[in-house]
Amino acid sequence: MQSVRKAILALVVPATVFSSSRSFAGEVEIVEASAKRHGDSWTFSVTLKHDDSGWDHYADLWQVMAPGGVLLGERELLHPHVDEQPFTRSLSGVQLPEDVTEVIIRARDSVHDFSPQEYRLALPE
Repeated sequence: MQSVRKAILALVVPATVFSSSRSFAGEVEIVEASAKRHGDSWTFSVTLKHDDSGWDHYADLWQVMAPGGVLLGERELLHPHVDEQPFTRSLSGVQLPEDVTEVIIRARDSVHDFSPQEYRLALPE
């Protein structure tokens, strides 16, 4: 009976450690965001923090949304930033409707999908 218990533990413990290690990275956090107007378009810079662990779990996207939920622009992040935290990336050429005075930034990671955090950014005049 003892050998059966050891065999079960030999299978269960590594599986538990492996599956829980992926959840340590958590969801992506939006640390800061800014916007700057360039003629008739905008450039957004967004700083994210995430415990990227490699290709299997990393912050992979952020979006600029109108308050009504309309997608205005998005920046895909093409690789993990394991040794660069927090990190900032920009997106230029975003066209905004004239009546938009505030945007919502949201971010996603490759395991948890979109974070529940929304970062509201009032646009400078």
